[in-house]
Amino acid sequence: MRLAIDLDGVVADFHKGWITRYNDDFNTTIPVDAVTVWDGLHLLTHFESMREFWRWAEGGDRSSIFRGLTTYADAVESLNALSRDHKIVIVTQKPRWAVHDTFAWLSDNRIPTTEVHITHDKAGVSADVYLDDAPHHLVAIRDRRPDAHVVRMVRPWNAPLAGVHDAHSWPEFVEIVKSLAAAR
Repeated sequence: MRLAIDLDGVVADFHKGWITRYNDDFNTTIPVDAVTVWDGLHLLTHFESMREFWRWAEGGDRSSIFRGLTTYADAVESLNALSRDHKIVIVTQKPRWAVHDTFAWLSDNRIPTTEVHITHDKAGVSADVYLDDAPHHLVAIRDRRPDAHVVRMVRPWNAPLAGVHDAHSWPEFVEIVKSLAAAR
């Protein structure tokens, strides 16, 4: 099967990455688990808007925040295991300035894929199974890809959706995929 896998919030711990850098840059102590809403990161910072947040995140004279993110527990091992029987397709949304850092990050973390889509239209990429954490992407994929299986990586910033499977961890996602493959 084709598995469309999101990066930030699913494979890469985006919030730990930006919060760690922000705390270092501005001598603050935002806790890593402070993010509970989608698209409201600036509310935890001194930035007036998400536009200001993203300008800082771009990095200026250093790499963007996307370059140094850590992976979630079991993510790379699970992707490697899944890649033995399935095609891993990375489908992620990024600002244009983050594209090079994203490809470098994929290489550094040895993510097992030969296909990468950096797009705002994740539902436009064909797959049998989608794994995402973004509420708006989950709805769009579910609505536009009724024959596909959509899986929500459960995070504090998303809520259950009708017709969408829930995975609380990478091992749980692997089991979902095994079950779907066995049912084919």
